[in-house]
Amino acid sequence: MTLEQLGWNDRFAAAFAPHAAAGCVPARVTLELKGFFEVTGAEGARLGECSGKFARDHRSAADYPAIGDWVAVAPQPGDDTRAIIHAVLPRRTKFSRKAAGEHSVEQVVAANVDTVFLVAGLDGNYNLHRMERYLAAAWASGAEPVVLLNKADLNDDTQALIAELGITGRGVPVHVVSAQTRRGLKALAPYLVPGRTVALLGSSGVGKSTLINRLVGERLQDTQEVREADNKGRHTTTQRELIVTPSGVIVIDTPGMRELQPWDASAGIDAAFGDVTAVTARCKFRDCAHGVEPGCAVQAALADGSLDPARWSAWQRLQRAAAYEVRRVNPEARQLQKKDIKKITKQLRQRVHEKSGEE
Repeated sequence: MTLEQLGWNDRFAAAFAPHAAAGCVPARVTLELKGFFEVTGAEGARLGECSGKFARDHRSAADYPAIGDWVAVAPQPGDDTRAIIHAVLPRRTKFSRKAAGEHSVEQVVAANVDTVFLVAGLDGNYNLHRMERYLAAAWASGAEPVVLLNKADLNDDTQALIAELGITGRGVPVHVVSAQTRRGLKALAPYLVPGRTVALLGSSGVGKSTLINRLVGERLQDTQEVREADNKGRHTTTQRELIVTPSGVIVIDTPGMRELQPWDASAGIDAAFGDVTAVTARCKFRDCAHGVEPGCAVQAALADGSLDPARWSAWQRLQRAAAYEVRRVNPEARQLQKKDIKKITKQLRQRVHEKSGEE
């Protein structure tokens, strides 16, 4: 297998040049294991382990290799099955979330992805707010998001769902497909280009593994049925894996994620809701809460119909989720919120007092 078949390009080659002088060779992370990584290069796959210096220099979990990363490795002398990882090349795109647990830790789910298929099931699994969080994380990652509503053979009434997604994910392609019957799969061909990396993300039971098998034309991933009692999936994929398909398409499969908190969704939200942020920028006061403040451009736009109320609500939901994560780990942010609440409460009381005086 060549490096180009793994997604290598001139950008990565330029970033790797200093490591070549040190005797390293490039490889891509194709499987994540506990404490180890499968790294695949021109000479095949090896079991990779980070060097001691790498561990000393990198304390954050997000700095460590993730599925899809390109790394600089030194093959072990006399052992063609092992390699030492000395560096992670700069990531072109990065899909991150907050790792499960009390502490706020960034977890890189997939790196250097060109297109991310956000998969939802139409068998009772679909949840708009969850899909909004997936979209926020995808926008922040830099990859191209595409929504796949799978299991169309179980639910043909999708127009309302597509309309809802159109409000939140304006400009994001939405495809209704069925991995079982192959309905709608031909429409995905433009995304499946040899040498490009496609990642499938979604909660358990949405059919990611079945979709991979259908898209590549052979059985690469094991599949299981969802539980009929609650439509919740059983974890078929238990680890992140990068697969180069016979057609040359690079596919990343990931374990199901029922809950997703994007690591830093603010930039992605602003980019996706440019129309909304443009309105908020016209408010008279920079710290406008878009409620009762005089000169609020948002309230004016909602009143004259130039701002869609549903889109405004979607923006608010995503901003609240992003702000909550910041406050949860940042005491200063929590104090600022308390000050904002006091300010808004004072304004409301003043407004009530003025109205009562007018009467």
